[in-house]
Amino acid sequence: MSTPVASTVPFSTPVNEPVPLIDLKPQYQSIKSEVDETVQRVFESQGFVLGEDVSNFEDEVAKYCDSRHAVGCASGTDALILALMALDIGPGDEVITTPFSFFATASCIERVGATPIFVDVKEDSFNINPIAVEAAITPHTKAILPVHLYGQCADMDAISRIAVKHNIAVVEDAAQAIGSEFQGRKAGVLGTIGCFSFFPTKNLGGAGDGGMISTDDPQIAKRIRSLRVHGDAGRYEHLEVGLNSRLDALQAAVLSVKLRHLDTWSAGRQRNASWYRELCDHENLGDIISLPQTLSDRKHVYNQFCVRVGEGLRDQVLNSLREQGIGCAVYYPKPLHLQPCFAHHGYQKGQFPVSEKLSEDIMALPIFAELTRSQIERVVECLAKAVNIARENRNWKTIQKAA
Repeated sequence: MSTPVASTVPFSTPVNEPVPLIDLKPQYQSIKSEVDETVQRVFESQGFVLGEDVSNFEDEVAKYCDSRHAVGCASGTDALILALMALDIGPGDEVITTPFSFFATASCIERVGATPIFVDVKEDSFNINPIAVEAAITPHTKAILPVHLYGQCADMDAISRIAVKHNIAVVEDAAQAIGSEFQGRKAGVLGTIGCFSFFPTKNLGGAGDGGMISTDDPQIAKRIRSLRVHGDAGRYEHLEVGLNSRLDALQAAVLSVKLRHLDTWSAGRQRNASWYRELCDHENLGDIISLPQTLSDRKHVYNQFCVRVGEGLRDQVLNSLREQGIGCAVYYPKPLHLQPCFAHHGYQKGQFPVSEKLSEDIMALPIFAELTRSQIERVVECLAKAVNIARENRNWKTIQKAA
């Protein structure tokens, strides 16, 4: 690993050069010829819906994840909805999940008519707390829906034991976690069904929306293949009401090219995370900035690199970074149990203190694989400046209060 560079040393990235939170162009340029050739081939074939490109990509994802089956669909959100539909989850059923996640995690439960049951997360991984999961089990519980947030798997050993004990399904929300691992096994094969998103900013991102469902159960796979085409069993024979949720052949072809590079890109994100740790340690930011933990039995693929900013200073540090041209964002500013559309479930502020505190503290820094060392040095230099300003403001307020 390179020697830490002090913030006073000039960087190869100009001091006023912006660093975006995400930039998809360098990745495309690195594989441009492969992608362009593939897209041109699909256009020449004029086969845009399902077909060989989709089935080939499904086979490649199944092999990559070590699952028996993979079924493409239109988005990560649809993957979750289709998974719940395939498990016959609907009105009167409860699905236990986390309130600290993207909206689709809970909206898919509501969409099928079931009730999301929120439980709090753990501070070390930001993922669902298995102890809280078990305490929330009722006779109406039909599934557990853990999220592998930011690219690190939830505690699937504990969750699986709970599911087996109570004879309920596990649906992995692995939208941010393709390639991540728990105890040597990849996300997507750690539960009954795994759900992936290929939104462009994901580690494996398409040229638009796309999703995938993985499972070892052949009957579940068969049913999802029918549900994604309006419940069609063939020859316009509809056994049930499904969705129009097919993965486009163009998306499948592009994603197939990208899948070959995924592990290299994940390694780039892991390298960038190690640079952040090295440089942040050198800048002595620990009293304000807490870096994400990678637990010992997991492989983290860093879909986001989310730090915590303590002492109520997150927004101040965030705004200072933006003023300096550093891309940053909050994933997520309001936990799901406090979203207006879920108010009818009766959850109150203060009910899930860890999730609520994370929403106040969390902040994402640039992590995409193509970042250079000098760009990360610039991010940390600007972060140190933002933290020092926040410290000064904090100290001044303390002095004023004492006076």
